[in-house]
Amino acid sequence: MNILLGVTGAIACYKVCSLVRLMTSAGWQVRVVATPHALEFVGEITWRTLSQNKVEQSAFAPAEDWHPRHIELAGWADLFVIAPLSANTMAKLAHGIADNLLTQTALAYPKPLLLAPAMNTHMWNHPATQANVQCLIQRQNRLLTPPTGALACGVTGTGRLPEPEDLFAALQAFASTP
Repeated sequence: MNILLGVTGAIACYKVCSLVRLMTSAGWQVRVVATPHALEFVGEITWRTLSQNKVEQSAFAPAEDWHPRHIELAGWADLFVIAPLSANTMAKLAHGIADNLLTQTALAYPKPLLLAPAMNTHMWNHPATQANVQCLIQRQNRLLTPPTGALACGVTGTGRLPEPEDLFAALQAFASTP
């Protein structure tokens, strides 16, 4: 199975490292598309080492063939998951803003996305975020509701990224859905 993993700028990136390990251990091919802010939390060399593939960062990087990078990546993937999905990238996806390789690839991907938001509870509960959630669900994407618990910012509330094992189980279930 070819998995395209979008990673956005949220502290929860550290959990996704374990998810990549679970996916590669299952024999899945993983390619990471990271936003610049994601790479502030977990560096390119970590993603490259865990996925055993180069990290996709720029729409302007040379393509292996004549296809634009975002088209090639969207066509390669059997499944596209974005974890963690920041409030910023969620808003971009909901409104069709394609200003980086991740959002361009998401718009070019012809199937539903699996989305795992992670953010501060106040950001999660904001009416704009909840409107974006509904928009993305109405477009047939699968959005995992963030669990409630202690957040990195020191508050307790909804907004945590699910644990890697739970994300992996969600990926397996999503992959088996027709």
